[in-house]
Amino acid sequence: MDLFNHRLRLHADPSRVVVRPFHIAWGGGNGAPPSRTERLVGEVLAMTPEEARDQLETVLKDFEARHWQTRRVFMTRYDQIEDLLKLDGSKISDEKRQLIGAYFCHEYSYAAAALMNPSAVPHFDQTGIQPGSQRILMSMRAVGEGHISSVAFREGIINDQNQLRLAPEPPFATATDVHGWGDDDVPNGPVTVHRHRDSTLSGTVIFPITQAQSKGLEDMRIVQFTHDDGAVEWIGTYTAYDGAGIQSELMRTRDFRSFDLVPMTGSAARNKGMALFPRKVAGQYMMIGRQDGENLFLLKSDSLTHWDEGEKILTPVYPWELVQIGNCGPPIETDEGWLLLTHGVGAMRKYSIGAALLDKNDPSKVLGRTKQPILAAKDQDREGYVPNVVYSCGAIRHGDSLFLPYGIADSSIGFAFVKISELLAAM
Repeated sequence: MDLFNHRLRLHADPSRVVVRPFHIAWGGGNGAPPSRTERLVGEVLAMTPEEARDQLETVLKDFEARHWQTRRVFMTRYDQIEDLLKLDGSKISDEKRQLIGAYFCHEYSYAAAALMNPSAVPHFDQTGIQPGSQRILMSMRAVGEGHISSVAFREGIINDQNQLRLAPEPPFATATDVHGWGDDDVPNGPVTVHRHRDSTLSGTVIFPITQAQSKGLEDMRIVQFTHDDGAVEWIGTYTAYDGAGIQSELMRTRDFRSFDLVPMTGSAARNKGMALFPRKVAGQYMMIGRQDGENLFLLKSDSLTHWDEGEKILTPVYPWELVQIGNCGPPIETDEGWLLLTHGVGAMRKYSIGAALLDKNDPSKVLGRTKQPILAAKDQDREGYVPNVVYSCGAIRHGDSLFLPYGIADSSIGFAFVKISELLAAM
């Protein structure tokens, strides 16, 4: 099989930073000693106007050139502190309010440790695209301080000559935000986050919001989903991790301006690596999952948000996958059936990527699978944070080829193209 590996690699970049809330225990009140929060605010309020101005100028000198609308970010953070401490902002100068906000922010390098496990879908805007080309959108798992994972995006164009051109990253990255909530009252359920109106998607990062997500949003598998009425929605399945337990959740968006983060329910939602079919099949929503950690299952549901146990359809057979198998993203529809990329774990915990073909009308029927991997960790793709791993969260069909972005050693991202006909012939 002729698999074309593109020379481009994306790597972790500690210079990519965003401003995040710096959380300090609130405490205080009801006769208790002042909390650290109250003490900090009191210290700023006690400054003379000249002292506050000098301190704010020092902060802005250090950070204003590194972030988008830094003063606005500080004021937004101040508003949250004002609500929590019941301050009277009308009696506080702009300089002091911005300085208070700055004390409750910090810089976070969201991809300092790793950039990995991408998923690709058609871009929502295909206007002006040249024949033979397609605008794409990738989600990527970015890992920063504390090994906390977030979702980053990158836009680009692919063509039928196996060429890839990525949109440049903007100088500033911005985090999505939640309107109307402070530090204590974000519900541990569905939430909606919003992209800044002036931020490009390639400069947008979705961070954990709820307690269930507090240690990471991991391995999003994004799919362009078409509903029965023809409406199109982009849906990503990902793992929310709180440091002890996991749950599967959905990211749902129609415009990539606002994103609904929705926990899934049901016995299957306790597992990682769920991948949604891009439309209903036989009148039901369907997913591929790995409910026992070793095998692949077909899940069916009448609801996008509730999933129970499914039917086992694929088990490890070949040496490169004997430890366990999983999916590498949502199934891709072809004339021959549903093309499912898989990953297998073999000896020395080496990860490889293969594929299977499922019946178009009854995906529980496996029509074929690759005896050998189509992509395996080797040479320069072996070294990294977790060596000997190649892993994808979703490929995209372009004409008669697949564009396959993939994670390398839990550290960086590579890209490959493979002919669908050759992939099917290898089964």
